[in-house]
Amino acid sequence: MAGLRTVGAIVLTLVVLALLGTGVTLLVAGAMAAMVATFAIREKEVRGQAVTLALGLPVALAAVGLGAVLHNRIIAGDLFFIALIFGAAYARRFGDRGTALGLIGFQVYFLSLFVHATAATLPELFLTLTVAFVCSAVVRFAVFPDTPERTLSRLREAFRARLAQLVATHRELVDTGPEELDGVLDDLRRHTARLHETALMIQGRLEEGTRDSATAALLQRRIADAEIAAERLGMTLLNARSAERTDTLTLHLPHAPVPATANRMQSEGDAVATLRRDLDALGLLVARRAPGDRGTALAHVRNRLLGYRDEEDLPRGSMAVQDAFRALGEAARAVLGLRLALDGPQDESDDTSATTRSREEFDAEDLAIVGVAEDEEGEEDERTGLQRPTTRAAFQVAAGSALAIVGGEFLSTQRWYWAVLTCWVVFLNTASTGEVLVKGYRRLLGTVLGVVAGVALAGLVGNHTWTAFALVLLCVFGMFFTAPLSYALMSFFVTAMLGLLYTLLNTYSVATLVLRIEETALGAACGIIAAALVLPVHTDRRTDEHLGAVLDRLREAVSAAVAQLSGGPAADLLTLARDLDTALNDLRGSTQPLVHPITPLRVRRQTARYLVALLETCAYHARSLAATAEVLPSSRSVAADPRLERVGRRIAHNIDLISARVKEEPADGEVEAGASIASLLDADGSPVPPSHTVTFRVLRHLQRLDEGVVGIARALDVPVSGRTKRKSI
Repeated sequence: MAGLRTVGAIVLTLVVLALLGTGVTLLVAGAMAAMVATFAIREKEVRGQAVTLALGLPVALAAVGLGAVLHNRIIAGDLFFIALIFGAAYARRFGDRGTALGLIGFQVYFLSLFVHATAATLPELFLTLTVAFVCSAVVRFAVFPDTPERTLSRLREAFRARLAQLVATHRELVDTGPEELDGVLDDLRRHTARLHETALMIQGRLEEGTRDSATAALLQRRIADAEIAAERLGMTLLNARSAERTDTLTLHLPHAPVPATANRMQSEGDAVATLRRDLDALGLLVARRAPGDRGTALAHVRNRLLGYRDEEDLPRGSMAVQDAFRALGEAARAVLGLRLALDGPQDESDDTSATTRSREEFDAEDLAIVGVAEDEEGEEDERTGLQRPTTRAAFQVAAGSALAIVGGEFLSTQRWYWAVLTCWVVFLNTASTGEVLVKGYRRLLGTVLGVVAGVALAGLVGNHTWTAFALVLLCVFGMFFTAPLSYALMSFFVTAMLGLLYTLLNTYSVATLVLRIEETALGAACGIIAAALVLPVHTDRRTDEHLGAVLDRLREAVSAAVAQLSGGPAADLLTLARDLDTALNDLRGSTQPLVHPITPLRVRRQTARYLVALLETCAYHARSLAATAEVLPSSRSVAADPRLERVGRRIAHNIDLISARVKEEPADGEVEAGASIASLLDADGSPVPPSHTVTFRVLRHLQRLDEGVVGIARALDVPVSGRTKRKSI
């Protein structure tokens, strides 16, 4: 959508400017200004977008005006450019609006350098910028409106599509032979991860995209149920086809264990045939969106799948295959809840007793959701002065840009600003020296490849102006489409677009594009030097901060879930679980320099991957515990067990010790390991519950969570006590 919106704004700007009879230089300026005015605005609320866009126009006019006035005043122009860069980076502390206005100011000043703006051309440039901003507003608010409700609606449909993809992969897993197993496992993990990413994106849009907090809480709950049920279904299918036990699908280690190639399910006969049929039926249940199911085969399919929640309706088969059918029934229940949340009330005339029971459970859960959630203020950043990330980044990028200006002048007195642009962009959305290094490397790689493409496109276009503009639009769309996927690909499209723009301005040459590579390398080097020498934030420190945050969120989520499962007070467990997921995403980003292929420290790379994998496993089990504890007040199948309280204390104690080690805080004691969760609960002589019960599932999540925490402790060299396990789940 961002790509379509930007391309639409550029097209409308070009059409209006062409009707006004402007020259090619102003067409290029208008296209660049429309692009900046569109992609700089990131606020979610429509009113906020309009205010920022309205404020952005005078900022743009002032930037291009100063660029034209200082055109021939080299020293004064350079000093102002550095001051502008500092201000634009510092403005990020004021949120999305400050970030947008700073970005507009910097990019439009860069535009004035690119088109060689002078005082004589200012009136035409002012008109061009005004047209570009107006066209951007028209496209944003009329052609491709971006309201929170629309965005949330698209995300909900995306979640449904991702869920359907995952169910289709589950179906493939049943019959996959040894030769194709690795590919199907990769698909299974990738689709599971993408479903999780979509759930997180929905979480970020719930507050603005729903009419009230109750609706947001209901949708959040149904999305979480569907996500967890789908992942559990995948694990039970893996367990059914292999003798090896699978406890999570987030297996990211290079040599992570995979199920044995032999498929044990093939000997199950009729049960497996039924499983194939019902997985196809579950896919149909996910994909169909029509609310009217009266008298249709879809109602029959739904009723049959929900029947697997009752033990007497399970097909004959091994215990592992029956577990798969139980998981299939729970997945069908989650899909029914998702359909109720997304499509509204469903016809109930064909309901069986199992379906009626599921609906009654949903009604009880809905009543338990608090009508009006208390607004929680975001945590204030207590850091001040040079400790504040935006202040530090402003000094770093200003210092790096000063170096880039000096070095760029030596390379070219006409194109020196490319080095400054590269130095600027490598600091965007980075927070450590390692992140700047990796981003600079990706920028250079994309630029080199883009220069090759630019040479080819320039030769193809020749003097055909509108053909060049059409290819520019394709490159712009490619920039936005690939930005979330690969920064190197985005840089490739940027450089290819520049080759076309130089062709339009009749300043194209191979030497110009080669100079682009040199300036990019210089700008990246200046950014890395500034990040390393000016108020540096080392990658280890950054990852430790995020690791500490993940551990804190993990402790909060697990402690609250266990407390509620023990009979304690209710808490907003799903929000705590999503806070954990958000913190884990931040940790993944901060570890990118450590796990990148160019990293020479292989041991650190393996350790970082291992820790992230363990934390992802712990996060999955924490989500599952939270989802189970959330239904406790209204559930007929799970009851509070006060014995779990001591389990929660042990896990919380272990996490506290690890967190203290990461934060370099004093802590006494050792991480407790050895005795299984089952043995901790066995003090009163009660046997471990049967494997098909919800209680057993809770115990298994706690067991794997406890083992994951101990694994994290060992990886971080936290002292671990060694006692022999008595019983395992």
